[in-house]
Amino acid sequence: MTVVVNFNKKLNAQKAPSLDKLIAITAEDLRGVNEVILEQMQSSVLLIPQLAGHIIAAGGKRLRPMLTLSSAGLCGYTENRHIGLAACVEFIHTATLLHDDVVDESDLRRGAATANAVWGNKASVLVGDFLFSRAFELMVADGSLEVLKILSSASSVIAEGEVHQLVTANDTDTTEQDYLEVIQAKTAKLFAAAAEIGAVVSDRPKEEQRKLEDFGDHLGMAFQLIDDVLDYSAQQTTLGKTVGDDFRDGKITLPIVLSFRSGDEKERIFWRRTLEDLEQKKGDFKRAVQYLENSGALIATVERAREYSRKALDSLSIFPDSEHKQALTEAAKFAVERSY
Repeated sequence: MTVVVNFNKKLNAQKAPSLDKLIAITAEDLRGVNEVILEQMQSSVLLIPQLAGHIIAAGGKRLRPMLTLSSAGLCGYTENRHIGLAACVEFIHTATLLHDDVVDESDLRRGAATANAVWGNKASVLVGDFLFSRAFELMVADGSLEVLKILSSASSVIAEGEVHQLVTANDTDTTEQDYLEVIQAKTAKLFAAAAEIGAVVSDRPKEEQRKLEDFGDHLGMAFQLIDDVLDYSAQQTTLGKTVGDDFRDGKITLPIVLSFRSGDEKERIFWRRTLEDLEQKKGDFKRAVQYLENSGALIATVERAREYSRKALDSLSIFPDSEHKQALTEAAKFAVERSY
């Protein structure tokens, strides 16, 4: 199935969007961020750096701290406050991953054993709390009440999103609006905060701060929606995790919401059995993919992601052309054209 790869025929004649520009333009600053991360996760309690190092090493793209770094560059920032704040953003993200894996009872993340699978739930929750605390120490060290307000608010909203998701877990009556509210809180809010603080440390006008906040919010929504699609369509070798995890966990993502809404009673019975009751048998995942394809739910989810990507690009329109604008533009396009 090729729902995600090559959606846009124009891409066949040109290089596909990637994060390469963003990675290259933030590489030097990101080395500084990694130094701060290594320094701040140290503790005389040896389990803390062991467990924190495990999850951070498996953390993936470092997209959120790169957003802070590149947003600051977009605004012409030339000092170094953005380094510590980008590390702060990564700590918040990592803490939420630790807590997520405990709540979801996950054993694997990006093909590696989760921290809770190795050290247990109690240690994972407590080290997640430690990383949240380190994040707040970095906010206080920065000294900006505005930055503290943005990032502390983001932390609260993420926690609310987690609880909201728990309430709607395995519930096939979840509405599209319910689901979008969950991912806006759980995923998009930290993207938004990460981008916005780049403008704050640069002392840019409120309009530019709002535009970067909007950019991050729309980018985060696009990324999460494509993640929803990839779990039913990607190749496991390119995705970096087991395809079908959402289905096996009974997660109600947007493709499921759309397919359930448009399906007949036979299909609804199937979704209730497999996702609400978690009574799954051999061949059910293949059948789920078939229902999603037939209903057009995967394509519809991609189209919603495309709309968020377009909104993200529109948010950058007030900024003058620069390498950072090009890198962020490419990231917004990559969000919906990626295969991992």
